[in-house]
Amino acid sequence: MSKYKCVIFDCDGVLIDSESIAIGVLVEMGNALGANMDFKKSLINLKGKSLNSCMALISSLIGESLPETFEIDYRARTFETFKKEIQPIKGIKEVLENLKIPFCTASSGPENKIRLNLELTGLLPFFGDNIFSCYTIQKWKPEPDVFLWAAKTMGFQPNECLVVEDSVSGVEAALAGGFDVFGYTEHDYKNELEALATKTFNTMGELLGMV
Repeated sequence: MSKYKCVIFDCDGVLIDSESIAIGVLVEMGNALGANMDFKKSLINLKGKSLNSCMALISSLIGESLPETFEIDYRARTFETFKKEIQPIKGIKEVLENLKIPFCTASSGPENKIRLNLELTGLLPFFGDNIFSCYTIQKWKPEPDVFLWAAKTMGFQPNECLVVEDSVSGVEAALAGGFDVFGYTEHDYKNELEALATKTFNTMGELLGMV
């Protein structure tokens, strides 16, 4: 019998394969302004970072403030690209179909983005209203607030929940909130999660046996 009563999944990089798309759009938009960003390096360095921190980086690279419409334009471009290219993380549907305890998702993205991507990948029916966005409470990882909010709403204490994350900031947020956190390492390009997370796993096929 599982020691956990609830699983809280991060969204980007855990449920849906979206980060390469989102970072690709950021790189294109940044480079159009003269940021001279390399996609492969950006994929490593921007993984799991909030949009605000990514925008601040681009601003520093170009030496001036970003256009006022940058975020709006970024959201529009990513949403269009998601509709064409977004895919679920390999094996995650099988995990959700067979998980025997309640679960939800807690993400740094806006709720409309989370819902769009879950719908496009066929995962939205698994979650219903159990979707928690940092934007709603204006608190971002590595602060633990979104996980604490998710756990409380789902009806559990942090020590009864397992968080599944793929970024350093997400793992740090979960630990700060008193959660066990399993790090999904398939795209852990810097091999950072093993030293931080409660446990790590490399493919979704491993997760059910660990929970």
